[in-house]
Amino acid sequence: MAFRSSSDRPVITYSIIAVAVFVYLLQMLLGNLITLQLIYYPPFTLSQPWRLLTSVFAHGGILHLLFNMYSLFIFGPVLERMLGRVRFLAMYLLAGLGGSVAVLLLAPTSSVLGASGAIFGLMGAFFVIQRGVGGSSNPALLIVIGLNLVIPFVIPNSNISWQAHVGGLVVGALVAFIYTKTRARRQKTLQIAALVGVAVLLVALILARFALS
Repeated sequence: MAFRSSSDRPVITYSIIAVAVFVYLLQMLLGNLITLQLIYYPPFTLSQPWRLLTSVFAHGGILHLLFNMYSLFIFGPVLERMLGRVRFLAMYLLAGLGGSVAVLLLAPTSSVLGASGAIFGLMGAFFVIQRGVGGSSNPALLIVIGLNLVIPFVIPNSNISWQAHVGGLVVGALVAFIYTKTRARRQKTLQIAALVGVAVLLVALILARFALS
């Protein structure tokens, strides 16, 4: 059984794009004053946990913003119509959080900002959902994912956080897997519980990281 599609406009996708553009305009007007309040820096995780998600809505430059928002414009509407607004938003935020947690675990002295982790989550989700409903894999999607994971290693000064990409990709794929296995109406409670479980797992990884440091 395929996901139930919707003809509604992708309000969440367009809203995320609007917020990201608005935040970037603030960054241009106020400079580091706003950027430093939103960027994710792992040592501030416990004292300022909101940075785990606020960093997803800020960007380091116009090309950074345009690339991420174009990717969201391509994948977002398809997934939002397929999943529904609430499920799509939950996936986006969890993937963004997953990207930040991966940075905390794998690059704890770096600072990151941008929607790349969440975008990679959508890419991973798209791949998993396609496979879950019997569709064929999209070679172009796999190439895009592969290139973005390889670039930081072949171009060391690219300022691309492969850690955030991997974290977002894994969490996005996991959330999509949950969705594909809990599509029936009677499984709604199970689906919600599984999503809460993913969030709890990410929080547990954060706490474990600081407990062991």
